[in-house]
Amino acid sequence: MYAVIGVNCREKNMSLNTKFDELLEFPCQFPFKVLGVAHPELADQVVAVLQQHAPGDYSPTTRPSAKGNYVSVTVTVTVTSKDHLESMYVALGKLELVRMVL
Repeated sequence: MYAVIGVNCREKNMSLNTKFDELLEFPCQFPFKVLGVAHPELADQVVAVLQQHAPGDYSPTTRPSAKGNYVSVTVTVTVTSKDHLESMYVALGKLELVRMVL
């Protein structure tokens, strides 16, 4: 099951009001899709943030946009709770190169 939320977390003190706890059973594997500016460091930055919240051996997949200005980075992570999941959304959304987290 996929639960999708678009997050742009540039605001300070942003709080998410999701229903992940109703949609998912924790712990579970959750695929984060991060859309950002096409930059060689984007995938590494995404993995670094995820490592802070859920250490693991991640192999991100990337896909460029049609014009090559943006790239999507997908990483599947084991999440343990709604708060754990939301904290990763917020942290990923704060990366300068990131435009949206799905």
